[in-house]
Amino acid sequence: MFEDADLDNDFDESPPPEDTDNRTFLIAAGVLGGITLLALICMAAYVLLIAPRQRDDRNAELTAIAAQATEAAMVERAQTQTAGAPTATVPPTTTSTPTATSSPTPVVVQATDTPVVAGGTGTVGPRTATVAALLTQAAQQTMTVIPTATALPDTGFADDIGAPSLLALAALFVVVIFLVRRLRGIGA
Repeated sequence: MFEDADLDNDFDESPPPEDTDNRTFLIAAGVLGGITLLALICMAAYVLLIAPRQRDDRNAELTAIAAQATEAAMVERAQTQTAGAPTATVPPTTTSTPTATSSPTPVVVQATDTPVVAGGTGTVGPRTATVAALLTQAAQQTMTVIPTATALPDTGFADDIGAPSLLALAALFVVVIFLVRRLRGIGA
């Protein structure tokens, strides 16, 4: 009933030889390695080229804003002090000084409309007096410097060890593990 030829045919069918060079795995590993290398190059370019430029631009902008705020505060202070400051001009007065002399020559006293400045010997315009008063007050007062934060505090260990980069690499390795397991499952 059974012939020897039928038995030989059943045993001659052996499974095909395994692919020993794992070409698919090497291609997948090469692609993932290339993506990782490209990501590292991009991160290095950002850290070395783009981030310092952005930091310098931000510092320049903050400096300009601080200068504008200081200038505005100085103008506001000057206007506030000018509004409440006494003026250095005295309204014109007529002065007459009676003299008691026994000379036969009469003395005539004339009235003047020239403002008299205490301690001065001439006339001072109202603008000049205002500027002089402002400069005197500014010299007498001290400026209060209010410290402002220009950078974030450098505390904690997450920034020192690069925690975001470590998390990204961990996620990448998890993806690599799943891809490798799936590709090995397909080849088996």
